[in-house]
Amino acid sequence: MTINSNLFEDRASFVSHLECSLTGEIYPADQIHGLSRAGRPLLVRYDLDALKAEIPRDTIAARPTDLWRWRELLPVRDPSNIVSLGEIETPLVPLPQAGGPNVLVKDEGRLPTGSFKSRGLVMAVAMAKALGITRIAMPTNGNAGAALAAYASRCGIETIVFCPEDTPEINVREIAMQGARVWRVNGLIDDCGAIVGEGARHGRWFDFSTLKEPYRIEGKKTMGLELAAQFGWTLPKAIFYPTGGGTGLIGMWKAFAELEALGWIGSERPKMFAVQAAGCAPIVKAYDEGVEHAERWEDAHTVAAGIRVPRAVGDFLILRAVRESGGRALAVSDEEILGAVDAAARQDGLLLCPEGGATLAAYRNALAEGLIGEQDSVVLFNCATGLKYPMPEAPQTLDRNQPIDWDRL
Repeated sequence: MTINSNLFEDRASFVSHLECSLTGEIYPADQIHGLSRAGRPLLVRYDLDALKAEIPRDTIAARPTDLWRWRELLPVRDPSNIVSLGEIETPLVPLPQAGGPNVLVKDEGRLPTGSFKSRGLVMAVAMAKALGITRIAMPTNGNAGAALAAYASRCGIETIVFCPEDTPEINVREIAMQGARVWRVNGLIDDCGAIVGEGARHGRWFDFSTLKEPYRIEGKKTMGLELAAQFGWTLPKAIFYPTGGGTGLIGMWKAFAELEALGWIGSERPKMFAVQAAGCAPIVKAYDEGVEHAERWEDAHTVAAGIRVPRAVGDFLILRAVRESGGRALAVSDEEILGAVDAAARQDGLLLCPEGGATLAAYRNALAEGLIGEQDSVVLFNCATGLKYPMPEAPQTLDRNQPIDWDRL
């Protein structure tokens, strides 16, 4: 995808400053930052009054429907720093049989590198390029590492990626093929993150772990911006989001607040359902206990590797969004996840990744518990193409040289 810089207004971004998500402390824009002094994520803030005065909603609506249509609400000031592989607006696909008449799947597997990690990493890498960062390291459960490798290689940034040793083989190979040095680690993603953090402290690289730099969340918030436009500047009644580090859930909640401040949507919000696997559910536990921070989940295990995150640095932001929305943190079993993946494929022809299957399973449970109604408009996030994940064997063969049993066929 080629970005035409002539399409950008003179003021391509309205970034004003960065802000600690915990304390509100202000940090200057256009400088390299990791976590705040309080050890919490930094949030990008915009001059929304100026944006509202200069850019009408109809201007946004008239643009091509890609991620960069939202450029004034994104942190990249100079379009020459954009590193793009063609970030489309992902479709809303009905799931009438396995889900119901009002259930839509936002199919993020259509993005470059096959997952929603493209949103966050395209923005973070573009800002790394703008700020002169030349070497990046990151822990990953698979898809984030693939997105980082693709975008960083495209603009000449060196990358080192650490993943749990049981990361799906296809993910490890695509990370390596797209130019990163990838290392399998005998541990979980937070163990990989500890290695990244230690290397960063020694000056080996810049730490690109989830929410430890300010810009991945800005790319992920485009999911919320897109939903508003796709729903005619309203929002669905509920969103079910597969939650590991939770960047997308936090980002969407931020997007909705910004859109309301601009006067582009009203004050109604979807119920935000943070979906985790029963074998790794620190956010669910914290939600049920009524606390603001989640303890590390020990012995984390699930078929949905993307949400196998024992500890999230943005835990309080996830919990805050869920509670403010009137939603819930829900856990589903691996059996339910695999059953939902099977149902969506066989009944509706849509191949979900395991994390996407988790959202369908959680929706079904929420419906059964009366947390959501059958007539409510619901969006489930399928965060990656199901083609990246193991599928059941299909062992049947047919010998064309032997008599054919037509009834068996």
